[in-house]
Amino acid sequence: MTTTRDTMADRPVARVLPLLGLPQLDRLFDYSVPETLSAQALPGTRVRIRFAGQLVNGIVLERAASAEHEGALTPIKDVVSPEVVYPPQLAALVDSLAELYAGVRSDIIRSAVPSRHARAEKARGAGPGPSWEELGRLELDDVDLSAWNAYAFGGSFVRAVRSGAHARAAWHPAPGEDVAARLAELAVTVARDGGGVLVVVPDQRALDAVEAALRELVSPRQITTLAAGLGPESRYRRYLDILHGQGRLVVGTRSAAYAPVRNLRLAVILDDGDDNLVDPRAPYIHARDVLVTRSALEGCALILASATRTAEVELLVESGWAHGLVPTVETLTARMPDIVATADTGADPEDVSRGRLPAAAFRIAAAALRDDLPVLVQVPRKGYVPTLACARCGTPARCRHCNGPLEIPHGPSPDMAGDAAPPTCRWCGRVDVRHRCHSCGGTRIRPVIIGSDRTAEELGRTFRPHPVISSSGERILDEVKGGARIVVATPGAEPKVPGGYGAALILDTWATMNRQDLRAQEEAMATWARAVHLVRPAAAGGHVVIDADAAVPVVGDLLTWDVTGAAARELADRDAAGLPPATRMAAIDGTAEGVERFMADFEPPEGAEILGPVDMPPGGRPPAGIEPGTPVRRLLVRVERSRARELGRALRAARGVRAARRDPAPVRVIVDPARFG
Repeated sequence: MTTTRDTMADRPVARVLPLLGLPQLDRLFDYSVPETLSAQALPGTRVRIRFAGQLVNGIVLERAASAEHEGALTPIKDVVSPEVVYPPQLAALVDSLAELYAGVRSDIIRSAVPSRHARAEKARGAGPGPSWEELGRLELDDVDLSAWNAYAFGGSFVRAVRSGAHARAAWHPAPGEDVAARLAELAVTVARDGGGVLVVVPDQRALDAVEAALRELVSPRQITTLAAGLGPESRYRRYLDILHGQGRLVVGTRSAAYAPVRNLRLAVILDDGDDNLVDPRAPYIHARDVLVTRSALEGCALILASATRTAEVELLVESGWAHGLVPTVETLTARMPDIVATADTGADPEDVSRGRLPAAAFRIAAAALRDDLPVLVQVPRKGYVPTLACARCGTPARCRHCNGPLEIPHGPSPDMAGDAAPPTCRWCGRVDVRHRCHSCGGTRIRPVIIGSDRTAEELGRTFRPHPVISSSGERILDEVKGGARIVVATPGAEPKVPGGYGAALILDTWATMNRQDLRAQEEAMATWARAVHLVRPAAAGGHVVIDADAAVPVVGDLLTWDVTGAAARELADRDAAGLPPATRMAAIDGTAEGVERFMADFEPPEGAEILGPVDMPPGGRPPAGIEPGTPVRRLLVRVERSRARELGRALRAARGVRAARRDPAPVRVIVDPARFG
């Protein structure tokens, strides 16, 4: 039988993509293949080539019988490894994303393909190695998938996934659901049926939970994890296992979305609204878009799992590309805790507010503690008093040396006289004991937001002698014991409790809702929903109190648990304002001169709107190469969603012209940035 390596002898020309990260060189170059390297220089292998007088890395994308270049061809210098690390399906994915995000393919490959490690190749040896089934038990028990029947059409969705259909769903687990266990059951079933499974999570904490659930059903050797904490050798070895089919169950963080899983039948992404899923490096691709593109190209099933729904997922559902997988009415009735807003609880002469706690919140928390149940208190910020302002005019308190925000970093320590720490700059660390307001000259300051440490201190006095536990910042707890105790946590750091919390108190909601950010309402709903998910059902005494007005739309959505309605309203508002995802928008950041030069080279698609330039939003990270303190401008280009690829191609062309001209002014291009302001 003729092998692929044998047929390469008739194709002495290799078309190579240099991995240079330069827009103007993001194309294929022809090289001759020496006979001694012909059997190794296959499409998808890494090679060393001479380019502009230097030896650089490249990837062979094609082998051809003749060259498009008329002159003599430079031979390939060496084949780095005979491993085909860039298979055709990954190449198609990278090409599509580079066009959509106006990116350079080598930048995406940097995230998708780990660096070669010779020791990992040597340790692995030649040949495909043991199969996925041989890595675990020979006798495999059937997995019970009946828990998916708690969702409308959940059973039919599971059957569609197992049959290999292109089923795509926005799954919103019911409160109290063991999300990791449900995903593990479906993933293991698909893997045992012979399909590949890829689960992408936002952080290590979620990865550990999914891996633990999978280990209940299969051998640890049958699970391949990919995370940022892996060393180069381990990451490359696992990448090779995936390429050769041994890694059939893959779980990982952001960059794992590119993992070349064979026969990919199911892809899953958890909490797509989490910023950790956005690559902080150019071209700033969201892992959700990677999996959506893979689902379209490779025809695999896709689950977008989250307690709430982002506007981007709502657009997929409304367009018919995906459908909603929501709990049935019976499921919600059985599992929902009782949710009330403090402004809607009515007056009770026996209710008395205690410190920061509204009267209703104190009453419900005290009742839960009397029943020997834990109480979760969710606050938006960590620290003691993370934000201060002038007591007279309300101007944010800033450092007189560097203009950084002032905070009170911690409360009184045991060896102090009982006073909290003095105001301190969060940027430079200087203490400002005699602060004077920049606007009105006032000398008194007041707290704007109370952090988790200060909240825990106050609640410790209010609910003495019950213990108070804090989970935030670098001290995040995964689980705490049951019993009467107060747990103060920031969003995303809420620990689990066996059986669920007896009550959850959601405080300082205004700090979450009123942020000057496009996603403020969407993220507020997601933050509060996480707390609701940890509380036991109303029938078992579970209560949630949110310190907000029920008349606020997003608060009303939480009270009625209208996850889909909140997303639909958010998308409609974005559509009315012409904001993503209803439209496609690119942000061009740089100095005023740099942005102006870029626009001189940019040919916008037909119907494109140019907005700005304006000052960079506060707190935004300036582009690389711009000195701190230099004014940064942002210009927005908006087009209809149907012209997304046209916009991407136009931006790529402009980037290539600037790079070829070696324009010194730094400019950053972000398509559909996660943060507008």
